[in-house]
Formats: sequence, C-alpha cells, structure tokens
Amino acid sequence: MTTGHKHLVKCRCVLTQFKKMNNPPFHQFVVFSIIDDNDIFKTKFVQCPNCGIIHKVTEIGKSDILTNKEAMSSIITINDIKSSLNESLASILEANQSDLASWEMVQFICENKKWGEFVVMTTETEAGTKQGKYIRILGEKLFKVENFLREEEEQIP
Repeated sequence: MTTGHKHLVKCRCVLTQFKKMNNPPFHQFVVFSIIDDNDIFKTKFVQCPNCGIIHKVTEIGKSDILTNKEAMSSIITINDIKSSLNESLASILEANQSDLASWEMVQFICENKKWGEFVVMTTETEAGTKQGKYIRILGEKLFKVENFLREEEEQIP
C-alpha cells in the first residue's frame, strides 16, 4: 500500500537566532515523501526554506545536498498544489499558513482517497504543553478541523 510521510531532513545552514552559539544546531525542515506499494522510497528534490539550497531526499530523514544548486524549476510549490484541491480545503490550509509538506500530504490523501487520515497544520508548545490543529479529510468535499492538546515529556539537555 502506497503511504505518505512527513519527516525532517537536515540542512547545513543555521537559523539566524542560533548563529552566535558556539556549536549551533543545523536547520531542519519538514518534507513529504511517498513510499510505493513495493516499499520503494520515491526520491524527490526539495528546497531548504531557510537558505534555499536544493536537497535530494533519498529516504525518510535523509537527504543529499546538491552543492551550488539554489534553484530548480521542477520542484512542486504550494501554488502548483492549490489548483488541484477543493477551494474550501485550500482556504483552510492558507489561513493556517501550512507548509509545503502539509499541502503535499493533503493532496496525497485526496488523490489516493485515504479518507479519515489527517494532517497537522500548526503546533505550539507552552509550559510543557503542546497544542495544535489538524485537518481530517473525511471525503472528497468533506473535512473537519480539530485541535489537540498533550503534555510533553521534559527534555534533558
């Protein structure tokens, strides 16, 4: 069964707020990938939203940076996906400022009729509690926005 996954890949760039640290963490960003019916990962190219460099995503959580490649016109954009979705669904994703990976996952769910699946659109953590909002795709023109709340485990530095 073909499945879609949101996952993180690591870039070599550092977010501005971490640049003054002695050992700053590399930037990570969310991408959406597909594993086909034969358990074969569908390789794709994505662009880092921080520095703009192109990554070749080769498996869940792993990418290769294409050196000196900062543009690739064949990379799918939100505008490319927007035209293929129900207008109301696209409006909800826009209103929640959903990232490209979320748009791709919603499109995947709709195209593959994986009704009942959901996509997390936003998350925030405050005082050890994570709250977020997701959209559950119930049918071709039926979806529901819901929220969640959970206590986060304390992270040991």
